[in-house]
Amino acid sequence: MKKFIVFILIISIFLVLINNESKEDEGTKYLIGMSQANLSEPWRIMMNEDIKEAVKKYRDVKVIFTDAGQSSKKQINDVDKLLDYGIDILIISMNNSEDLTPIVENVYKKIPVIVLDRHVKGYDYTLFIGPDNKFIGEETGKFIVDILGDKGGDIVEIQGLLGSPPVSDRSKGMRSEIKKNKNINIIETVVADWQKDKAEDKMREIIKKHPSIDLVCAQSDAMAFGAYKGIEENKLGNIHFLGVDGLANYNGGLSLVEEGILKGTFTCPTGGKEAIEYAMEILQGKKTIPKKIILRANKIIRDNVGEYLNKKYKKEGNEVRASILLGFAQTGMESSWRDANVKSIEKAAVDYGIDLDMVYSDNSQEKQIRIVREFIRKKVDVIGLSPVVERGWEEVFKEAKEANIPIILCDRKVTIDDNNLWTSFIGSDFIEEGKRAGRWMIDYFGNSKDVINIVELKGTRGANPAIERKIGFEEVLRDTSNFKIIKSEYANFRMDMGKSVMKNILNQEKGKIDVVYAHNDDMALGAITAIEDYGLEPGKDIIVISIDGTVPALKALAAGKLNFAVECNPVLGPQIMEVTKDLFENKEVPKQIITEEEVFTQENAKKELLTKY
Repeated sequence: MKKFIVFILIISIFLVLINNESKEDEGTKYLIGMSQANLSEPWRIMMNEDIKEAVKKYRDVKVIFTDAGQSSKKQINDVDKLLDYGIDILIISMNNSEDLTPIVENVYKKIPVIVLDRHVKGYDYTLFIGPDNKFIGEETGKFIVDILGDKGGDIVEIQGLLGSPPVSDRSKGMRSEIKKNKNINIIETVVADWQKDKAEDKMREIIKKHPSIDLVCAQSDAMAFGAYKGIEENKLGNIHFLGVDGLANYNGGLSLVEEGILKGTFTCPTGGKEAIEYAMEILQGKKTIPKKIILRANKIIRDNVGEYLNKKYKKEGNEVRASILLGFAQTGMESSWRDANVKSIEKAAVDYGIDLDMVYSDNSQEKQIRIVREFIRKKVDVIGLSPVVERGWEEVFKEAKEANIPIILCDRKVTIDDNNLWTSFIGSDFIEEGKRAGRWMIDYFGNSKDVINIVELKGTRGANPAIERKIGFEEVLRDTSNFKIIKSEYANFRMDMGKSVMKNILNQEKGKIDVVYAHNDDMALGAITAIEDYGLEPGKDIIVISIDGTVPALKALAAGKLNFAVECNPVLGPQIMEVTKDLFENKEVPKQIITEEEVFTQENAKKELLTKY
């Protein structure tokens, strides 16, 4: 009888468990798959923990985690299993980008894909979230130069997993900075696979060969701590240890800095929290989803670790102001793209309840600097800026920093020594735009061995889009031998100049031009008029490629006069206002937000005009 009762109890418990599981499944509206490269690194463990913590806010969401154990083959199988479970979106941190890119491309055809940490090759994914590892390396190098001074010293570099993109980028960035001081020498570079124990073992051997090391630069805090442990206490002397990750857990980088074990670290957010937030926006049908989110890296030393922790764990929303004033220094109204961009910013300011003071600089950097200084004098809360040119901003940016006014760059980047002088960039990947234009051109001409002569119409001299769209285009051409740029002229992003410059080139290069590559639609449309006036048929006699994807360009595509256009999304207003608002809710905003962009052909232009406009 007792055995029968026990049997009934077991069956009852089993049925209850099944019932509860089915209820849980019934209550799950969205199923997210998280494919992790490995769980042997503390940083990746924290990534999973960040995802688990973030998903707690959503009662109808469930996450299935897999661990590839540093095996691309297993990760491919893991992704297949997650698809079999019926996931609605895939989050993946890849073991190897080259191995996993085809898998991501295939999944992207079926469901949205968020890529964390390591870039996928190409553009076939929904959203990338990760750090700027080259920037982290550069900041590490600057810190090393500051620590060692003019005297310099001998350093040991401890790298993560051999062949990993973060390893290469951090190392290149660091080396580019320390080479500015000829007295700093890298006497040993070792690979420790992101592991504390391996770094400890390697350091024991190194210190025997080089007993007078001045600094150890490790690409993770765990390896930096391992290196510290690998040196006997009586030999530590004045050796400085630097790491990367800035985790707030036990023996994480922040506590190691607090204890004085590490001289400093650089935070490298996992992106787990952001992945869940954007996954929910994607699943709920939000339209303005970026293509890339580049997370912020903070330099942490003993003097600011407490302040950083207080800010990081301070409750959000305590400092929201009743009214936020955004001063925006706009370049001018040089194109139809700029007109759409201005309208987007103005509309978003109204939607978000943010006071907007937009002033035009008429494409003059001198005037734009005066506008920024006037915003500082008026004590606006945030300064938005679409810089006319890349260089020459250090002085006025320092003034804004001293006034505690954050700067959001819109559309165009700047080139300055201290990138901490600006807060966030929102805009396009201009290099990728140039690459996409180049790839389409090469595909269009197929296997032709004929020499293809190209005329390039560039934007404003010194402007970020003009510089980077040229870089991307030429990077693609390097792998070819028959594509030649025979003329490369500035036309200042203007239609009238595109026409006049093209007219002159047509007269100089009679019958030699096969392709016009214009850095924006307005110059391309001006060139089209010049080609027609010359008696040739644009789109047939001369192939025309542009960047922007504005309505006039789509109409030219539909008419067969333009062949291909890469979109440069002007609708940046909502993201500018989102960042502005987040700054006053104590949220750490991304360093860069890169917009989602399409490509337009003669085949899809009419459909785009009907559906979008």
